[in-house]
Order: sequence, then structure tokens, then C-alpha cells
Amino acid sequence: MKALLSKLFSPPAGEIPHIMHTDTPPLQGAAMSVAYFAPQAGGDFHDFVRVGPTRFIFGMLDVAGKRDSSAPILEAAKTCFHSSAEEIFSAPELNESEAMVELSRRLNLEIMRAAGGVRSCPAFAGCYNEELGTLCYVNAGHTPALLRDETSVVELPATGLPLGLFSLAPTDARIVGLGSKGAFAVVSRGVVEAESKNSEFGLTGVKGVMRSESPSAKALSRRILEEVQAFLHNPPRHNDVTALTLMRAD
Repeated sequence: MKALLSKLFSPPAGEIPHIMHTDTPPLQGAAMSVAYFAPQAGGDFHDFVRVGPTRFIFGMLDVAGKRDSSAPILEAAKTCFHSSAEEIFSAPELNESEAMVELSRRLNLEIMRAAGGVRSCPAFAGCYNEELGTLCYVNAGHTPALLRDETSVVELPATGLPLGLFSLAPTDARIVGLGSKGAFAVVSRGVVEAESKNSEFGLTGVKGVMRSESPSAKALSRRILEEVQAFLHNPPRHNDVTALTLMRAD
């Protein structure tokens, strides 16, 4: 079963960026949301696919280069993401960590094939297990994700190199728990690199939003982008700006 894909397009000249949301499939006991500033000009890409009754795969990639030049690679990556996720996670006896590493390996090779060589692509991909409330993830050189519980916000750093650089690039998968009313967020490089008066919004800015009360995943993703805009005093134009969030509802 396939979910709605993010659109790939080049921005009309002079269009003012505005916040958009990608509709995500319903989850059991949790909710996911993606907010981004449209139009997008860079190589950001996010996608989702349900691979079983209790497993939901999501990914955020950042292919180097402008959207016009990276579009064929993005198309190849999202096709690989869906077909590989559905095939790998269809096994009756499944090790989630091994499955996520294999998904990362296939994406890496497909990106290099589509690029005709080396093309850096930081990526974050995760498998949310609705029954257990766990997240098995790989972070291939992407901006660290953030996980919030009742007492703290912790970083989920890289577990390997960016995709698209080496055909045999090693990566690792890790599993974390999402506690009752816990929250998770992964943002694009455009969020952390938003700069105003020689200061970056950074992960510190995202952590500040994570620590505040948000009634839903959608509200949290939108709040992150609103804070970036307030920090810049204008809608961002420096890069693609995206926030993907996941929140437990119980």
C-alpha cells in the first residue's frame, strides 16, 4: 500500500514560500506530519509506505544539487524506496535492524546508478512499529533527529555516511522507544542552517520548539517552521525547509 508522495517541482519565479503539509496515512496510537515551505528548489524528498499491519516506513533524503538536476535521482530514489520497503519487510520472520540496513543499501546503489556516479545524499529512514511503540532507524549523514520524552530531548546522530558516495558504504541501524506522549522530529538541513545576524537557528532552535507543548504532530511540524520564519524575519529562501514529526497519542 502506497501513501501520497511528495511533489517534485521547480518554483515559479518570484513566488513567496509558504507552509504546506503532506497528508500522511493514519497510525495506530500515534500520528505523523510533514510540514515544508513550498515551492521547493533543492533536493529534499520525503515519503512513506505501510509495509504491514503494524509497521510504517518513512524517509527523508537530501540529494545534493538543485531540483532540476536532481529530479531524475529523486524519482529513482522514491521508486526504489517503495518497491524495496515492500519487498524487504514482507518477510514472515523479520529483523527490523537488518531490514533497515538492507533498505539503506539498496537506496545507496540506486542513487549512484541514477546519478551515473557519486552524488551525496544525506538520508534518515525509520520503521515505526505501532504495536511496540519503537522506532528502528538509519541516519546516513543526515541532520540528527530529536527524540523527546517526559524529561529531556536527545539527539539521534548519524549511524553511517551519506548515501551516494561509496557503493559499499557501511551503515548501522538503531532502535529507540517512543514513550507515552513522546515526540520525534527530523528536520532538513535548511532548518538548522537558517541564518540571521550571523547566528544559525540550529538544532538548538528545534529543541526549543520540542520542549514546548504541542497538541499534535501537525501542530509541532508547523510550529518548527513558523519559528524558523520568525528567526529569519522572512519566509526562508536559502534552501528547502522541511520538518517531519511523530507523536504518540497514548
